[in-house]
Amino acid sequence: MEIDKAIRNCNDRRLKTKYNNAIYVVKRALALYSTEEVAFSFNGGKDSTVLLHILRAAFFLHKEEEGCSVDGLEKFPIRIIYFESPSAFPEINSFTYDTATNYGLVMDIIQTDFKSGLEALLKSRPIRAIFLGVRIGDPTAVGQEQFSPSSPGWPPFMRVNPILDWSYRDVWAFILTCKVQYCSLYDQGYTSIGSIHDTLPNALLCISNSSGSKEKFRPAYLLSDGRSERAGRAKRFSPSVLNPKSNGMSNTDLQKQSMLTASVIAVGDEILFGTVKDQLGLSLRRKVHSIGWSISHTSIVRNDMDSVAEEVELRRSSDEMVFIYGGVGPLFSDATLGGIAKAFGVRLAPDEEFEEYLRHPIGEQCTGDRNEMAQLPEGITELLHHEKLSVPLIKCHNVIVLTATNIMELDLQWDCLIELTRTGDLFPLLEPYKSKHLTTKLSDVEIAPSLAKLCLEFPDIHIGCYRESRSGPIIISFQGKNEERNQLATEALSKKFQPGAFSEINLHSPETLRLKF
Repeated sequence: MEIDKAIRNCNDRRLKTKYNNAIYVVKRALALYSTEEVAFSFNGGKDSTVLLHILRAAFFLHKEEEGCSVDGLEKFPIRIIYFESPSAFPEINSFTYDTATNYGLVMDIIQTDFKSGLEALLKSRPIRAIFLGVRIGDPTAVGQEQFSPSSPGWPPFMRVNPILDWSYRDVWAFILTCKVQYCSLYDQGYTSIGSIHDTLPNALLCISNSSGSKEKFRPAYLLSDGRSERAGRAKRFSPSVLNPKSNGMSNTDLQKQSMLTASVIAVGDEILFGTVKDQLGLSLRRKVHSIGWSISHTSIVRNDMDSVAEEVELRRSSDEMVFIYGGVGPLFSDATLGGIAKAFGVRLAPDEEFEEYLRHPIGEQCTGDRNEMAQLPEGITELLHHEKLSVPLIKCHNVIVLTATNIMELDLQWDCLIELTRTGDLFPLLEPYKSKHLTTKLSDVEIAPSLAKLCLEFPDIHIGCYRESRSGPIIISFQGKNEERNQLATEALSKKFQPGAFSEINLHSPETLRLKF
C-alpha cells in the first residue's frame, strides 16, 4: 500500500489521474477473472516495473473493496511470465530475479519464443487474461485498447493494458514519485531496452566529453522528449560494416545530429490580426538551425495566459527546448511569464535579483511598492547574465524567454545566449545545417516517385520542395549536417533523370548561381 500512499500524497495531478485510471482497469480485470486466470508478462523494463507496482496496489485495493482484511496478505498471487532470452542484457536478468525475490513473485520462466511459450503455458494453466505493459507509441500497441483479445493465429486470451495511455514522462514520474527500484541500465543512458543486438544508450543523453575518454550518459528520466525514447534502438555496426552511404558517420553521430528539436512560440494578438509583421520568427528559426537543431513546430498564440500556458505545456514536453518571445512587460496583455508559470504549475513570485536589474532601465518609472515585471515563475527560473545585456535572459527549465522587439535586439540576445551556452552548457551546440538547392522545370508528378525513394536513401537529410509561384519552377531543398551527404543526394536525384533536368541555385547569393546537372 506504500505505492498508493505515495501517489495520493504527491502534487502531480496528471500522474494521479493516470494512476487512478490504471487501477480501475486492473480492478475491473480482477472482477472479471480469478487470480488463477490472470498472469503478468514482465520483462524487467521500466514499463513493466511500473505495471508491477500498479498491479500490487490494485490487488490489495480490490481485496479491501471485497471486504477482505489485507493485514494477512503478504504475497502477490498473480503469476509472472518471464521470457528469458540469451540476447537479454545481464542487468535485465539480474533485476528481474532480484525483483521476484524482493516481492515474493511466482514466476513462470519461458526460454522459447513468445508465441510458442504462451501456447505451452496456456495449455498447462487456466490463464484467460494477461496484463501487459504496452503503451501508445510501442510498435505492438497499434489497434489495441485497454482490453483487447489476442491477435488471430495466437492462443486465445485477453490482453489487458492498464498503462496504454501513459507517456514516457508518466512512467518516470511514477517511478521517481514512488521511489521504486528499476534496472540500472536506465541510469546509463538507455531509454528503451531491447536485446543486446539492437539497443544503445540514447545519444540525446550523452554528456559531451572533450577528454576523449569513454562517453558518459545522463539517466533516462532526464530525457525531455518522450518521442525520442526509442532513439537508442539501433543496430550495432562496427566501423568496417557501416553503410557506405553513411559517409563514415556512426548511428550515434546521426542521432546526435538529427534528433534534437525545438519549438518557437510567438505571443501577440497584433501578429494574429495582421496588424504587425512577425519580424523575429524567420530570423529565430534560422538561428536555431545554425546551431544544428531542428524546428519541430512554430506557433503564434494570443496575449492570453491560458493560451500561452496550453502551448508551452504541450511544447516543453515534446521538444528539448522552447524559445518564446513577445508578451513580456508591465501591460495587461503581457501574459507570457504568467502562462509559463501556469504551464509548470507554479506561481509568479517577486524576484529581488531581477527587480534590481530592472531598476536601471526603468528607474523611477515604476509605480507602487514593487515592480510587477520582476515577478517570475517561482522555483523554476534561472537568470542568464551577460555583460552585454542590461537585463538577464530568463530560462524556465527548457523554456527560454527572449525579450527582443526587433532583429537587432534579437541578434544581440542570441549571440549572448550562445556565448553563455558555450561556457555554461545550457543546451548542446551541434553541427549547423548546410543546404543545397536544385531547381527544375519537371512537374510534381514526374519527380514525386524519385523524391520519395530519395528520402528513404538519405534519412539524415531534410528534403523539401516548394514554388515561388504556381507557374514557376520547383525548388528542391536539401538540408543536412554534412555537405558531402547533401552533394551525394543531389547527384543521386540527378542520375534518375536526363542530364540538365536540374540546376543548382545559390539562394544566398545576390546573383542566383545556376549549375547544370
